[in-house]
Amino acid sequence: MEKALKIYGEVLRLVRRLPKDSQPYYAKYARENFVNYREVEANDDQALNDLFLRAYNHSLWVLNKYSVDESAADKLKKICSD
Repeated sequence: MEKALKIYGEVLRLVRRLPKDSQPYYAKYARENFVNYREVEANDDQALNDLFLRAYNHSLWVLNKYSVDESAADKLKKICSD
C-alpha cells in the first residue's frame, strides 16, 4: 500500500507539469484509476507490478502528448521498479 501511495503522489506531481487547463482532468483520471484498483490483493505481486508499470507507461504517454520531457518521470520509474 505504501508503494502505491508513493506512485500516486508522484503521478500527481507529474500532473502539475502539464498545462493548467488539463491538470484537473488528469488529476481526476489518476485518482479514479487508483481507487478502481484498490481491491487488488496486496500479496499479489504480479498484479501490483503490472498496475505500477501501467501507471508509469501511461504517465509517459501523457507527458509526451504535452511535450513534457520524459526525464520528469525518472522518479516514478525508480519507485515502480523498486
